[in-house]
Amino acid sequence: MMFSTRLAMGALLRRAALPTVRRAAWKAGVGGSALALVATGYNSSQIRLEGRPASSLAIGDTFEMKMYLESQRELDAARERKRDTAVQRSRSLVVRLCKRLWFAMDDLLWSPLCTVVRFAHLALLIVPLAAAYPVCATAQWYKLVRFICQHAGPTFIKLGQWAASRTDLFPPELCEELSSLHSNVSPHPFAYTESTLCEVFQVERLDQVFDEFHRTPLGVGAIAQVHAAHRRDTDQWCAVKIIHPRAARIINRDLQIMRFWAATVNMIPTMEWLSLPDEVAQFAILMRLQLDLRIEAQNLTRFHENFPQSVTTKFPQALDMEHTTRDVLIEEYINGFPMGKFLQEKTRIGDPELTRRVSVPFVDAFLQMLILDDFVHADLHPGNVMVRFVRTNKLGTQVISSEQEHDRIVNELKDLSRTHSDALTGKLVCLLTDYTPQICFIDVGLVTELNETNRVNFIDLFNALASFDGYKAGELMVERSRTPETAIDKQGFASKVDRLVREVKQRTFTLGTISIGDLLEQMLSMVRSHHVRMEGDFASMVIAILLLEGIGRQLDPDLDLFESSLPLLREYAINREAHSFLNSTDMWQMGALWVALETKKLMHLTIKEIYNLLKTDQLCPNY
Repeated sequence: MMFSTRLAMGALLRRAALPTVRRAAWKAGVGGSALALVATGYNSSQIRLEGRPASSLAIGDTFEMKMYLESQRELDAARERKRDTAVQRSRSLVVRLCKRLWFAMDDLLWSPLCTVVRFAHLALLIVPLAAAYPVCATAQWYKLVRFICQHAGPTFIKLGQWAASRTDLFPPELCEELSSLHSNVSPHPFAYTESTLCEVFQVERLDQVFDEFHRTPLGVGAIAQVHAAHRRDTDQWCAVKIIHPRAARIINRDLQIMRFWAATVNMIPTMEWLSLPDEVAQFAILMRLQLDLRIEAQNLTRFHENFPQSVTTKFPQALDMEHTTRDVLIEEYINGFPMGKFLQEKTRIGDPELTRRVSVPFVDAFLQMLILDDFVHADLHPGNVMVRFVRTNKLGTQVISSEQEHDRIVNELKDLSRTHSDALTGKLVCLLTDYTPQICFIDVGLVTELNETNRVNFIDLFNALASFDGYKAGELMVERSRTPETAIDKQGFASKVDRLVREVKQRTFTLGTISIGDLLEQMLSMVRSHHVRMEGDFASMVIAILLLEGIGRQLDPDLDLFESSLPLLREYAINREAHSFLNSTDMWQMGALWVALETKKLMHLTIKEIYNLLKTDQLCPNY
C-alpha cells in the first residue's frame, strides 16, 4: 500500500533541478558560509573555501542531506578548532601536553564513563519494561512502552514518535499508542534563554533587542522550546526557538547506546531482516537534523519559494538570518487556530461544503509538495497545522485583510473554545462563509525528499501499477527493497499485491471513491508480514499521505486524492516541465500517469452520469 499511493499520487514526479538560489545567506564565518553555499545549489567546483574545493564539502543526494553532511563537518571542525586554540594559547610546553592529555582522557575515559552511567539509568527503565512483557496484556504493555519513552529523555521521545510512523516494521496497535506520545520535558531556565540570546546578538541585556519577551514558552518540545517576542528594530512579533542545554550531548550518548543494542539484536538470526543498525543510523540523522536550527531556517526559505504569495497556504518566514545559529532560530510568529480544535468542531458545523473549504487548500498544499516540489513536510500532524481566516480581493489572488484582523479573529476563536462551544460553532460557520481559510504549517525541521535512485524505482513500480499488473509490482517491491534476501515467500507476497491491485481496479469502475488510507494499511501489513524492507524516506512519505488523508477525510468524507491530484499533474506535465518533456523518459512515463488518471476520471464521470439518468428515468423514450 505504501507504494500504491506514493506512485499514484505522483511521487515519481521529482524535479531533478536543485532549488533556486537562496537570497539569504548566513554571516557566521567560513562554516556558516559553506553551509549556506550548500543550500544555494551553486556550482561548487568553482568555489574554494579554506583552501579546498567546496565540492568536497557537501556530498549528498538530496537538498537536506547536503545540509546535514555540511552541518556535521562544521561541528567536527569547530570542536577541533576549539581544542587547538586552547592548546596554542599556552606558551608552556608542559601545559600544552597536559591539555592534550586532558582532551585524550575526555575522549577515551570520561565520555565513555558518562555513556555507561546513562546506560545504567536507561536500564533501570527498560529492564522492568522487558520483565513486564510476559505478564502484561498487549495493550497495557504498549501503554507502558509509551510511558517509558516519555520519561527516558528527548532521544526516546523522538524514537517513539519515529516508531509510530513505521507501521511497516511495528504492529499497528503499538504505532497508534506511540502516535499520542508527547514531550514531557520541562522548560529550561529562562536564564539560559537570556544568556544564549545575548551572546547571539552580542548585547548585555535582552531588552536591547526585544521590547517585549514572553518568559513563558509557547511550546516546549523534546529538543527545543519556543518563545514569543517583539523586536525593537522591526516592530514585528516573532517566534524565538532555542535548543535545550545539553540536548546534543544527551542525544549523542543515547545514539551510541542504541547503536550497540542494534548491533547486538542484529546478530540474532531471525532479526537481521529488520536491519536495525541501518534504522539507528537513519534515526541518528533525523535527530541531528533537528539539532541545527539553520537547516530548519533553510527549509522555511525553500517552502516560501515553493509557495510564493499563496493566499491559502502559509509558512512562517525565517527572519534575521544573520543571527540564526545552530541553537537559535528567529522566525515569523503565526497566530492560528489549531487544526485539532477545528476537527473537534467539524461535526457541529454540519455542512460538508463549509468544511470542504478547509480540506481543499490543505490537500492541495500537500499535493503540491508531493507532486511539483518533491519537498514534503515530514511531521504533518494536526498539532503542526493551524487555520486562519483572511479576506481576499474579488479574484481571490491577494490577501487584503491586516494581521491585526487575523489576530483578533483567532484570539476570539481561542477564547470561545475555552468557554462556549455553541458560540464557537456559530462563529466558525460565519467565518467559513465570509472569509477564506488559510492553512498554516509550522515546525518544518524535518522534510522528506526522494533521491534519484528511489525515483527510478518508483517509476518502474508505477509502470506495473498503472497497468494493473499487481504481480509484477509485488516482485519489483521485493527486488528494489533494502534487503531482498530476507523477504519471506516472495511469490505469496506478489500474489497478495496482485489481489489488492485487482480490488483497486474493480473499485475504479464503480461509483465509490478509493480510500488510499485503507489501501496503504493493507499494503503495510503485507510488507511487515513478508519482511520486505522499505526505504525510510519512502515510509516517511507514506505516513505523510496517511496523515493527510486522515485529516482530509475528517473534513471531507468524499475526499479522493487521485482526483485531487489531477490539476497538479496537468500543471506539471504542461507548464513546469514542458521544455524537457520530449527529451526525458520520465516525462513520457508521467504523461502516461496523467492520461491514465484523466481516463479514469472521464470513465467515472460517464458511469455516474448514466447512473443518474437511469435513476431519474431520463433515458425513457416517453420522457
